[in-house]
This record gives sequence, structure tokens and C-alpha cells, in this order.
Amino acid sequence: MTLRFRDDGTFRILQVSDIQDGPHVSEDTLQLIGDAVREADPDLVVLTGDQILGYDPAYIDTFISRRGDRPGDHVRVVSRLEAAIEHVPSQRELCRRNTLPAPDEDTLMERTRQNVRSTFSQFLGPIAAHGVPFAATYGNHDFQCGIDVDEQDDLYREIDGCLNPVAGSGPLALEPGTFALPVLSSRGERIAMGVMMVNSGDYTLDGDASRAVPSTGPVSSGAHPVVQGRGLDLVDSDGYGVPSAAAIGWLADAERELSARNGDGVPVPAIAFQHIPTQEFYDCLREVPWWTMNAVEGTRAFSGRCFLLDETVCRPGSTLGESVNCADINVGEVAAMRHAGGYFALFAGHDHKNAYVGHAGGLDLGYAPTCGFASYGPDADLRGVRLLTFHEDNPSAYHTRMITWGELGGGAVHDKLRVFLGDYGAADAATVRNQLRRPKVAGAIGVAAAGLLSAIAAHRRRQ
Repeated sequence: MTLRFRDDGTFRILQVSDIQDGPHVSEDTLQLIGDAVREADPDLVVLTGDQILGYDPAYIDTFISRRGDRPGDHVRVVSRLEAAIEHVPSQRELCRRNTLPAPDEDTLMERTRQNVRSTFSQFLGPIAAHGVPFAATYGNHDFQCGIDVDEQDDLYREIDGCLNPVAGSGPLALEPGTFALPVLSSRGERIAMGVMMVNSGDYTLDGDASRAVPSTGPVSSGAHPVVQGRGLDLVDSDGYGVPSAAAIGWLADAERELSARNGDGVPVPAIAFQHIPTQEFYDCLREVPWWTMNAVEGTRAFSGRCFLLDETVCRPGSTLGESVNCADINVGEVAAMRHAGGYFALFAGHDHKNAYVGHAGGLDLGYAPTCGFASYGPDADLRGVRLLTFHEDNPSAYHTRMITWGELGGGAVHDKLRVFLGDYGAADAATVRNQLRRPKVAGAIGVAAAGLLSAIAAHRRRQ
């Protein structure tokens, strides 16, 4: 399938991030995706990782926390709790209770495979129904279901409209989740833009700095080394991953290939999409005192500091709802893009409450928040997808906006409690402090405190 600019010189991409659901995808998520596709009329949908909720109770028998684990050996505490609440027993446990032979690993993996296939068909249904092609990369939870991303690539390609190439099938197809899609001009005589999908990895071991390069941005240069053992199994522990060394080198190779196809040696304007943000995303923020309302605390390499959006580099309408959860090290991805030429933007997902677009380090750096309703995120009205509209004569001068549940008139969600807890829940001390800096929370605490003091005073007067 060939991508090309429309006759009016525009090309529209809809970024869909962090669906993060199990075999029964939320009705609200499906409605949001379908309504957004109708509203946006995109030429391409990019899925930027964590489509699969790898720790969903449905995958309890094949769950792997980290690569190299045996399936089912290290199930997260939260997965066991949710499985108990939802009465989703392990197949191994069911067989044990009923004195039946334990299911073999192949049987369990086939069950997971069918669940993943079902999940894909559900959330891609509204996209395929409109005949829109799609491309997918991967996040830190997709593989945890037990089906590796190589096989997930095969499952995506079973669905009409999938543009994921077979890894290694050409110079623009490096590995699962890392590939380039040329977009032809409206007349089809040249490549007018490149859409680069990058697999940003999943997890890395604490203290692994073998590929680290210094960050040079005004905020990111303040990153500090991290060696921190695993803590409570309520949030991800260990550091987040980074693109492979091959992927970093490929960024320039892909640009050269696109330029060679045009035959003029001029870098082709290109935008990259991936799951985990780079450290440079902190350069779209400014450091503020810890008591500042709406400030968020940095994590790991940026812990001990608080931040707000830097309005001087961020576009109007940008929102910061949580910390930038990047890798502990900088592996030079943004620098590689700058050096390659052509790249004008890098968009990520991963941080479900963030929806900002800023300019730092010579690139636009932007987020799409979660569009799902089965995991944590902002208020229901702010969950959504990002539309980017490019112009053939100057793709870097693109327009972008969020298309949200609230804007689409989605109304009341089916699972209000889950959405509320996903917005106001806290899994560690830093997120508790972030919640306390939210005006609504601080105001509610103030009102409650005033009410308590008033009640105490009234009680004393009656004595």
C-alpha cells in the first residue's frame, strides 16, 4: 500500500497510544477510536506502543515481567489481586483444583495468542472499517503477555491495512517496531516525507550505562546516575529501555535511503514515533520549587526535582499530568536525528497523562496521552488521540491537536470508578505528592480540614 499526500497537499496522521487493555477491550476505548477516526479522516494511524496490557489477569499463565523470565514465574502482585477480584483464575490453578493434568506451555501460549489476536481485531476494527492503513510499534507492556513482538508483528499483518514490514526485508525495515514508511508527494514523483517508527525498548537493568552519552539540554543535562533495586510491585521498577544500538544507527541509514530514492541527495523531512520518551523531553519543562501547584516530580535520574511546562517552548494547549518517565541514560537518539538531517519531530506515548508538544534540541518533542480506559490516565474527558496534519510543501510546519473523549461528546464512561482511580490513584510517594499539588485535591483537603476545625470548635463551645 502506497502512502501519498492528498491532492490538496495535506497528509493526516492519527497517533493512537497506550490502549493498554486485555482481551475484552473497553467499550469506551473502541468508541473513542471509532469517533476519532470519523472526525479526523486520517491517511494513516500510528499505534505507539502498549496496545496490549501484558499484565492483564487473562495472561497470568504466560506473563513475563522481563525478557528471559519463564512464562508465569514472576506474576505481578497487582495482577494476582485483579485476577482474584475479577474471578479470573489461572488455568494451572483451575486444573489443580479439579485434579486435572496441568496444561502444557504450548496450550497456554495458544490461549494467549488467541486473546492477543482478539484484542487486535477489536481496537483495529474501527480503523479497518474506514479503510485507513495503520502501523504499530511496541511499548514496555506488549511483550509481557508472553507473545514476543516478532510474533505480534505477524499477528498485526493478518489484518487488512497493516503496513508493518517483515523485519530485515529491506533497508527501511530493521526490526519489529523499527521501520520507515515513505509518503509520496501528491503527484507521486518523489518522497515528500518519511514516517519513522522506532521500537524504544522495554526495560533495562539498573545502573547499565554502557551506551550512555551526556545529555546537553538545559534540564536533561541534570540527570544523575541511578542504581535502585526493585521495590513494591505497584509500579514499574528497573529502568526503562532504549532503542537498540542498531536502531540508533538505522535512523541515519533510513534517511540516506529515502534521499537516495529521490535521487537528489537532499534529506527527506521525517517524523519519528515511538513509545518511551527520551531524556530531552525534560527540556520542554522548567524546574520549580516543590510547593508549586500542579508541579510534578521527576523520576529516577530526575528524582528530587519538580517541574512545570516551559511555556516558552511548548505549544498552546499542552498539558503535563505526570513526570517524564524516560530511560535512566541518554543513548544519543535525538543527537542521531539531528546529525542525520531531515528529522523535525519525535512523538511518544508511555506517560498516559501527558499531552504536550515542545521544541528542544532542534526537534519538536511531543506526546499523545492514553486513549484507553482500562489503565491509569487523566480525567475521562482528556483521554484521546493526537491528529497531525502535514503540508507537502513544508511538512515540518505541521498542525496538531488533540481529539478527546470530551470533545467528541463521549459522555459518561462505563467504569467510572476505574477512571477515577486511574486519575487520582497513587502508587508511590512521588505520585502522592503530585496529587497533593493538584488544586482540586489541595482544595478538598483544605475544605475538609476547615470543616474538621469548625466541628472541633463547635464541640468545645457546647462543653
